[in-house]
Amino acid sequence: MATAIEEKENGSPMTRDNFDEKPSTGWETGKVDDVGVSKDGMRVHPQPTADPLDPLNWSSFRKHTILAIVMYLYFMFTYITTTTVPSFPELQDQLDISSSQVNWTVAIPALGLAVGPLFWSSLADIYGRRIIFMTGTLIAFAATIGAAAAKEYGGYMAARFFQGFGASPAATVGMAVVMDLFYEHERGQKLGLWVLAIDTGLLTGPIIGGFIDLVSAAWIQWLTAILFGVLLVLEFVFMPETLYPRNYMLGRMPLGSSGEDIEKTSQFKEDPAKVELTRTTRLRVLNFRPVPGMRHPKPWDSFVRFVLTFRFPAVVVGVLAYCFTWYWFVLTTITMIPVAYVQYSPQIQGLLFLGLLVGTVFSELFASGRLSDHIVVKLAKKNGGVRLPEMR
Repeated sequence: MATAIEEKENGSPMTRDNFDEKPSTGWETGKVDDVGVSKDGMRVHPQPTADPLDPLNWSSFRKHTILAIVMYLYFMFTYITTTTVPSFPELQDQLDISSSQVNWTVAIPALGLAVGPLFWSSLADIYGRRIIFMTGTLIAFAATIGAAAAKEYGGYMAARFFQGFGASPAATVGMAVVMDLFYEHERGQKLGLWVLAIDTGLLTGPIIGGFIDLVSAAWIQWLTAILFGVLLVLEFVFMPETLYPRNYMLGRMPLGSSGEDIEKTSQFKEDPAKVELTRTTRLRVLNFRPVPGMRHPKPWDSFVRFVLTFRFPAVVVGVLAYCFTWYWFVLTTITMIPVAYVQYSPQIQGLLFLGLLVGTVFSELFASGRLSDHIVVKLAKKNGGVRLPEMR
């Protein structure tokens, strides 16, 4: 990343505020203005273009609406695994299964959540984020109806797997959407909210499920189907494509940011309206073709990258430590609640998670993303304006 921004030729220092209010286009004069610095005096990354179809140039309201939809699906990512826990006794009677078998009804959707990203990630880099989100949500919606109507253990377990598989794009593809919409110096806070969604889903699931169990165990799934149905409508109406051919566009139109990037760009650019490339909001509502103007991975590349990750022990150890100290611990605790507190009703059992929920929300809001952004800015200033991943 470049060092601190110099003032423009007229002596007026540029700020993040006037970059947001009126990004320079540059094509009227054939030259690119030196704009696009953050409020902390460092150039923004990635570099935006002057294209109104560039997701980085969309309004804050539109960006945060899309972020809210991504968080919605990530909330459902873990909600589906834990919301059925208070109904374990009813499920055992209904499906005629043992306590160990009913515990597998949490493990199987978790398996779908783990396998799904290896399938969806590369496809999202080929066909775009929106169609993958909608396809996954549709699969989860159908599977949830199947789980609600299931009368046998085998059918219920198959439906639970596809619930997880359908919700799984919220992980890797959801993070990719955040990267499409926000600058690097904004991502700590946004990813903190994104992680808050998965944590609250995990802990809210038993609370809601405990009270819906007053109606029936099946209605826990019917409510989940309603939530997926609402999400599908929101994706269709309010979530445009965010995968943007940035390298291609940076070479054909003015920058909205100053300085040099890895792309080699000249000072003379086209009017954005004259670039004949279908992109973002101009793509079809249901786009089943590769997003144009980009180099696309192979469908199996995400699996290959996953395997290659094991060459980096520091990454593997960090991921495993986080998974086992948080999600494994919480899931293990959740599945034991109906047995450990059998004297309490499902509603009281669900309320036992309120303390964890309050602590999680507090830590994510006040000691996570925004704090991370602040620390990165401080360290980057000491490092000559250069941000490094390790600063997180």
